[in-house]
Amino acid sequence: MTVDLRDPIRLALARVVEEGRKLEGGDVASYIPELARADPDALGVAIASVRGTIHETGDSDTEFTIQSVSKPFVLALALEQAGLTEVTRHVGLEPSGEPFNAISLDEATGRPFNPMINAGAIVTSSLIDGDSAAEKFAVIRRGLEAFAGRQLDVDDAVFESELESGDRNRALAYLARSAGTLASSVDVATEAYFRQCALLVSARDIAVMAATLAAGGRNPVTGERVVSEAVARWTTAVMSSCGMYDASGAWMVRVGLPAKSGVGGGVAALLPDQFGIGTFSPPLDAQGNSARGVAMLEALSNEYGLHLLMHRGEPLSPISTLDTDRDPIVARLRGELVFSGAEEVLTRLDTLARDGVAIEMDLEGVTRLGPAARLLFRDALKEASASGHDLTVNDPDGLLDEAN
Repeated sequence: MTVDLRDPIRLALARVVEEGRKLEGGDVASYIPELARADPDALGVAIASVRGTIHETGDSDTEFTIQSVSKPFVLALALEQAGLTEVTRHVGLEPSGEPFNAISLDEATGRPFNPMINAGAIVTSSLIDGDSAAEKFAVIRRGLEAFAGRQLDVDDAVFESELESGDRNRALAYLARSAGTLASSVDVATEAYFRQCALLVSARDIAVMAATLAAGGRNPVTGERVVSEAVARWTTAVMSSCGMYDASGAWMVRVGLPAKSGVGGGVAALLPDQFGIGTFSPPLDAQGNSARGVAMLEALSNEYGLHLLMHRGEPLSPISTLDTDRDPIVARLRGELVFSGAEEVLTRLDTLARDGVAIEMDLEGVTRLGPAARLLFRDALKEASASGHDLTVNDPDGLLDEAN
């Protein structure tokens, strides 16, 4: 009899999908006529780890139009091209508290409130390199394909439907244009935006896309660096506060995962440094979020303790052994050291240093030294040298010398 130790993960996803199928409520989007054709019973979920492993169940390979799930990824492309300062000259970073298609701008700045609502997303698309809609969309398409790790097709019928029924989005673009925040003509910006929303993806695809952000901008399946770590961090932050429209606050309390929904029925969520999740179920709640997708992600978060802000318990001490029988005393450190670990090390060694004891910090067992820990250790070595204390370091992998 063969054994598959990954079965518990598949069973967990299958259980969530089974419970999701029992849920009633929500309506398939109909304001874009072509979206009204979606199968309301379709339901799928996929998880992609930052190591590139994918687990999926249900209709996880069924394609649907990405719609607003595209917004954080196009934001990431704009940030990568233009930088945070330039992007935020055109669009804000604050929750709006209004529906995703609200016709409003920040009165103080003339900017859309954030890139996750339609007005902000259209402005973001206008910032992408290219003079024409075709040129901008080509850049967007290549970027989203890099996030997904495969080529993506356009649903031409949905694109044409959005083009014909998109007067409200054109109104948003004209409003932004009149305020001086749209970076192209209205026609160029809206056509590029409509095409990006009509790209076909699956729950598996958006799980990989979310996992790329979770992995600091590197696609864990293909290994390609898509955006920088800083851009991935900024994008994830905006998803945390604005990604679920005017339900974003309640979402972060109940589920606690940076996420973005779309009226096509998709939800992409992630836990930094761990995984991305994609769900697909077309019926939407009153806020325009997938009703079953929200329920499934809340169930997974609660059952498996996935909330971003959950207390993880007492951390393992970063000092594996403190050899006091040697001269100098050797403090052997271990694992990944961030601010809290470095603070504990320096606090424990401070008492010995004050007694005039020679100390060596041994970093051989350290797997990664975070920026805060690196700076604190460097400063501690400088302080010890300046004050005449004998503090040295064994750093065979040059962790203290790394730039990042």
